[in-house]
Amino acid sequence: MRQAGLPADGLVAGIVTVSDSRSLGKRADTATGLIQKILEKAGFAVAQTALIPDERRRIEKCLIDFSDRLKLALVVTTGGTGLGPRDVTPEATWAVVNRPIPGLPEAMRVETARRNPKAWLSRAAAGQRGKTLIVNLPGSPRGVRECLKVLLPLLPHALQMVEGKSHDGQ
Repeated sequence: MRQAGLPADGLVAGIVTVSDSRSLGKRADTATGLIQKILEKAGFAVAQTALIPDERRRIEKCLIDFSDRLKLALVVTTGGTGLGPRDVTPEATWAVVNRPIPGLPEAMRVETARRNPKAWLSRAAAGQRGKTLIVNLPGSPRGVRECLKVLLPLLPHALQMVEGKSHDGQ
């Protein structure tokens, strides 16, 4: 049974924003609202958001909660994918997924690097935990917009496959 106000097609998402400065209120969180707006325009219902510091165990716990307890179809993270010493979102993602999906971050890097060569420095990860697809996005609004532009055409089919539906949607 689905919750009231959520789409019947299972396009229910969560957003995990990973940032020390934003979680402490030192910087405004512009990423969460932007991702929510883009996902909702694409037909997703955003059921849960979280704003947490760059702490691997907290990221892991949040990803597990969104996947196992809330049973969200999609969890998008933003932030923590760079080369800084506290950028640990990919490591947290690898620790909780049971099936890596390397093509999604590869596609994001290939496409976004055409406009910004620094995109090659992204360590974003993607994978499946049970019936939840987890995808890391960069922390910048520009990176979020560009990466979601790459992902959105792929997500409905990917989520159908995660649900166990055949390639033709059955």
